[in-house]
Amino acid sequence: MSRFVSVETSDVRFPTSLMLDGSDAMNPDPDYSAAYVVIRTDDPRDEARDLAGHGFVFTIGRGNDVQCAALDALRDHLLGREVEPLLADLGAAWRLLVHDSQLRWLGPEKGVIHMAIGAVLNALWDLKAKRAGLPLWQLLARMSPREIVDCVDFRYLSDALTPDEALELLEAAAPGRAEREAALLRTGYPAYTTTPGWLGYDDAKLVRLAKEAVADGFSQIKLKVGGDLADDKRRLRLAREAVGPDIAIAVDANQRWDVPAAIAWMRELAAVDPAIAWIEEPTSPDDVLGHAAIARALDPLPVATGEHMMNRVMAKQFLQADALQVLQIDATRVAGVNENLAMLLLAAKFGVRVCPHAGGVGLCEAVQHLSMFDYVALSGTTDRRAIEYVDHLHEHFVTPTVVRDGHYVAPIAPGAGTQMLPESVVAYTVARIEA
Repeated sequence: MSRFVSVETSDVRFPTSLMLDGSDAMNPDPDYSAAYVVIRTDDPRDEARDLAGHGFVFTIGRGNDVQCAALDALRDHLLGREVEPLLADLGAAWRLLVHDSQLRWLGPEKGVIHMAIGAVLNALWDLKAKRAGLPLWQLLARMSPREIVDCVDFRYLSDALTPDEALELLEAAAPGRAEREAALLRTGYPAYTTTPGWLGYDDAKLVRLAKEAVADGFSQIKLKVGGDLADDKRRLRLAREAVGPDIAIAVDANQRWDVPAAIAWMRELAAVDPAIAWIEEPTSPDDVLGHAAIARALDPLPVATGEHMMNRVMAKQFLQADALQVLQIDATRVAGVNENLAMLLLAAKFGVRVCPHAGGVGLCEAVQHLSMFDYVALSGTTDRRAIEYVDHLHEHFVTPTVVRDGHYVAPIAPGAGTQMLPESVVAYTVARIEA
């Protein structure tokens, strides 16, 4: 029986603010960063194949050191613990980390410590998939419905989704798994791109990148809005002229507005382009009733949110209140793969499509596995679904995302896609001052 012997953390930051990549109405100068964790065992077979579990939390610069400190606080939960029993029951791993009452007090089940737990859990899933010789999406899609349900904590969810209901959803999708897996390997999973839409880009760059997106096969782009209404109208017109009438354009306010402003602003933009695909994060990500009010006022314009949704309980409430029409899960905001499985099951129960948040550092690499699992083993469809894609920083990963003809190519390398190149970690790690 092998044991965990090392939990290494690194504060990795990329200076994306220099080119205004990632800029929006609330985050004008982000430096895309990763609080990065590597978990190693004493199994000689892992050492011989250089196998370790890799995970991270995405941040936008300052505060990454705080997130690394939270990762450090989890180290003693793993060191010396037997590996195989934990990897065999990652539901137990969730409980080990999330149910620590003293750490849970800092949330509970939200915020910095919860995100750190997510990174550790994602690293364990990465190691499990590597040991199995499978990409994470395929590992998940080949698990039995009961095994998947056992990974999910249904506490606080049972008024909306019970374990038996979750099991029924997965069992109903089981017969077509093999065919959908083969289709995914042939054609990939639809993507949309935010690359043209950063708020700090000038008009010429917006137009050039929008045209390139169409040429690259994307059927949807996304624009950041919320800085200035006149600018938003101008940029929306320019984007529509660049992509033509058949390409969808979504807009994203990144939490800029309160509820009345969101309704008024979006009515103005909808008058410019009635075909807007959705309005994303129109107000505070915690405001369930506010999102519901916006959705009612702007119907049939869909409301999308989720990248800052702190846990499965918030997802449940948004779905119960019909406060979103597009759920945007994030690979590193909640407590890892386990909690994202819960959110995918909730979305399936409520019949809401999932279009994940990506971009950042490694988010494309990580979240593609969740959408691909969802298609193969749960929802059974990619209709009106797409994973966000941003063309930044993929070169720093061992198995970078590949997008071809507007589709994510299904990864076949073992693991969760979360392993960074060691030279990139060294080059972009910020020294931390120890107390």
